[in-house]
Amino acid sequence: MTIELLAPAKNLATGIAAIDHGADAVYIGGARHGARAAAGNTTADIARLADYAHQFGARVYVAMNTLLRDDELKEAERLAWALYEAGADALIVQDMGLTQLQLPPLPLHASTQTDCRTAEKVEFLYRSGFEQVVLARELGVKDIRQIHESCPEVKLEAFVHGALCVSYSGQCYASEACMGRSANRGECAQFCRLPFNLVDGAGRVLVRDKHLLSLKDMNRLSHLEEMLDAGVSSFKIEGRLKDEAYVKNITAAYRQRLDEILSRRKEFQRASSGTSRYAFNPSVEKSFNRRFTPYLLHGRTDCMAAISSPKSMGEPMGRVSQRGERWIEVEGNKRWSNGDGICFIDTRGKLQGLGVNRVEGQRLHLASKPEGLTAETLIYRNRDQAFEQMLKRPTAERRISIAISLRETPWGFALEATDEDGHATTLTYSLDTAEARTPQEHYIETQLSKLGGTPFEATCVTLDLPSNPFVPATHLATWRREMVEHLLRTRRICRKIALKPWCPTHHPYPSGDALLPIIKSETGEPTAWAYLTNVLNSAARQFYAQHGLSAVAPAYEAEHRRGVPIMVCKHCVRHTLGLCNKHRSKGDVPIKLPTPISPSEPLSLVLADGRRFRLEFDCKRCEMSVYY
Repeated sequence: MTIELLAPAKNLATGIAAIDHGADAVYIGGARHGARAAAGNTTADIARLADYAHQFGARVYVAMNTLLRDDELKEAERLAWALYEAGADALIVQDMGLTQLQLPPLPLHASTQTDCRTAEKVEFLYRSGFEQVVLARELGVKDIRQIHESCPEVKLEAFVHGALCVSYSGQCYASEACMGRSANRGECAQFCRLPFNLVDGAGRVLVRDKHLLSLKDMNRLSHLEEMLDAGVSSFKIEGRLKDEAYVKNITAAYRQRLDEILSRRKEFQRASSGTSRYAFNPSVEKSFNRRFTPYLLHGRTDCMAAISSPKSMGEPMGRVSQRGERWIEVEGNKRWSNGDGICFIDTRGKLQGLGVNRVEGQRLHLASKPEGLTAETLIYRNRDQAFEQMLKRPTAERRISIAISLRETPWGFALEATDEDGHATTLTYSLDTAEARTPQEHYIETQLSKLGGTPFEATCVTLDLPSNPFVPATHLATWRREMVEHLLRTRRICRKIALKPWCPTHHPYPSGDALLPIIKSETGEPTAWAYLTNVLNSAARQFYAQHGLSAVAPAYEAEHRRGVPIMVCKHCVRHTLGLCNKHRSKGDVPIKLPTPISPSEPLSLVLADGRRFRLEFDCKRCEMSVYY
């Protein structure tokens, strides 16, 4: 099995940084129709990124994963062809209407917003022509293994790091309902990161001003091997809005961990070439994070929510041992720098942040007086000044190893090069030379090994020069340049993927899919929930009709509905409060209600402006729905 580390690219520079730091593939938004509207890129930039990535056999996937209106279909078709001409390796798609267009012969990947939670859905998409499927974040190792065993031919992509959507992806309509900004059209307003009051059916305020829907960030760095064994072939880092420093650090951390696994597990092969060498030690805790969770990989854990704040907590540094008017001392021996940023949860349960003006060992002189901080308060560093300054500089080089040989021939010389993947090139030159007065081997080896500015490094140079010829440096430089050009050309020819035209299919929509029972009533008519198919254009409606599912309704973006869920989540507020009877807490309960209070149903989330959102709990399915 070929294994891929897939990193995000906000723009061209970030994409190149991801490749340099070890990504086997990057995903990036095109000019339009990507699920992060703020991260669009020109086709010219995508062409430059593809050209750079293809040197290493790495790939560029372009996100076109928004819902499309009818008037946008032709434009999307033109964009798909432009991306094909630019060298994109696949399109990431949510809207099934795209499959009805005249698409270029590019592989299609099913976005996580297609809500792939079942083997039936994954197999359906594969039979529909999708080569790779992005699984729902909520799936555990057992779920992934069952899908892989049912559909072994499908490439399974799974998230391993970064921000978490609280709702099933593609099934969140909160931003559209409340702000008129559709997450399914790339305009999510991050409703889930807002503070709420929790009110029970008797009107009592149980919790005030907490981020009850905001999740911690995913971190599965220590779980990669078991995901590999379960059938994951593409490990995806979230973050198409993240900056270059974040992508450098997180990509390098996951590259190092995967390389360690692949060095032991010879049945798996890396999806691209070259070795990245770093000028820093990657540490995922030093980049933006709301603290970490493996998120349902082995079932429900005690606390997946970041209820105190949706902002970055950073790296835990130790507890306060002493404090003064404008200084604190932190236990331990971690190194601090002037200009660091710290944060902590104060005595009111709120996140507070402070700057560090000056450091004396473990004593931090602060920019302002620390309020709500006591001895034993846990301190986090959310800005590591020295680390961030380091990441602003060049921090990695990626090189493909090649073996070079130069030998004399009856007519001159033959220069051969073979890279680590077995691609080879041979160039011959006619040249009359005189015998040199001094040994030339070291000089010629040095000249042929000067591969700076190229993706190659010479790990072996072999010379077969019986006559000890004198070869001018200008000739060796020209031969070296032509060798690199020929080898790169050979690599590009050999990496061309087998592209096939897109053909519509007509197999039935799976009866076992998670959505079907709530889309279609016993009479075959659309139910109140049939908007969950996200049909916003006639081409998508045609797709579902071809597959026997005519009971679909217009997408929520086309027709707002009352009395239906705007979110369906595996995250559960009851569990956060320690009130779940199915999954008893083991002690890590972020909010404990006063003992006399026994909340009455229904529970509701209430925004500061008074808007109320009713919660319903399906304990059998272990899901929470949010109604507006």
